[in-house]
Amino acid sequence: MSSCNRSIPQPLIFVLAGIPGLESFHGWFSLPFFLAFVITIIGNVTILCIIRVEKSLHEPMFLLLAMLSVVDLSLVSVTVPRMLAIFWMNAKEISFNACLTQMFFIPSFYVMESGILLAMAFDRFVAIWYPLRYTTILANNMLVKMGLAILVRAVAILTPAPILTRSLESFRTQVIAYSYCAFMAVVQIACGDISEHIIYGLIVIVLSVGFDLFFIILSYGLILHAVFRIPSWEARAKALSTCGSHICVIALFYSPVVFSVLAQILGYQLAPHLQIIIDNLYFLVPPMVNPLIYAARTKQMREWVFRLLHCRIC
Repeated sequence: MSSCNRSIPQPLIFVLAGIPGLESFHGWFSLPFFLAFVITIIGNVTILCIIRVEKSLHEPMFLLLAMLSVVDLSLVSVTVPRMLAIFWMNAKEISFNACLTQMFFIPSFYVMESGILLAMAFDRFVAIWYPLRYTTILANNMLVKMGLAILVRAVAILTPAPILTRSLESFRTQVIAYSYCAFMAVVQIACGDISEHIIYGLIVIVLSVGFDLFFIILSYGLILHAVFRIPSWEARAKALSTCGSHICVIALFYSPVVFSVLAQILGYQLAPHLQIIIDNLYFLVPPMVNPLIYAARTKQMREWVFRLLHCRIC
């Protein structure tokens, strides 16, 4: 329940605070954010180009990686430019409709990425449990169905967010203590009964990240069960090495969420500016590091990267 002594009607604009309390350091924050943005664009575009050109990479694992790169590019494109506009030009005002648009697209891409990571876990499960049927089970039509299911789920889960926000009639302030329009950040400055909005937010987390993380853990439990039934240690190591890149990406993607949830359960309150910095990193670090992980740990990717670098030097 959020009550207000003084309230303002549904505003035409909101004001994004950026990183409250650290406004004087916005210029310094912009440098790593811009660098990470450039690295993300270059890395993911390179991954997409390599997968498109190299015929040997036209297999399920790399096609799912291509989906991941597309979503990563989309995610940083709807978040980072707005952050940089705040840091560089103090462009903090955002219209109500633009805020609703961000509120839909940013978490939608995040939920899509979580779904793709689940699909990649299923890919590794099939590769280890049913290696002879791998290409049959994960044929192109199956990948298309998985991609459509990931897209439909994200749209279905996140469509109520802007609709519920429109139902909020008044607000305590127009200032949102973030550098983007987050659903719960807007709800928290609203007046009146917000209980159904909070319940909806919890449902989104459970049906997306909670659901995906549970089945990823289940998949890897079954993978480990299959691997440790292999008599040869060398064969076990080879089987597990095919999962290495994916495990690194999963740990990078979900660890901030798990950290935040555990901090709340244990009653540890982060400083507001630190919490906002971590929230910003949700949408910046994984898209930047994912291509680097796959380029470093995948032989075909490494060879292409070295080839491209050699051509640049020559």
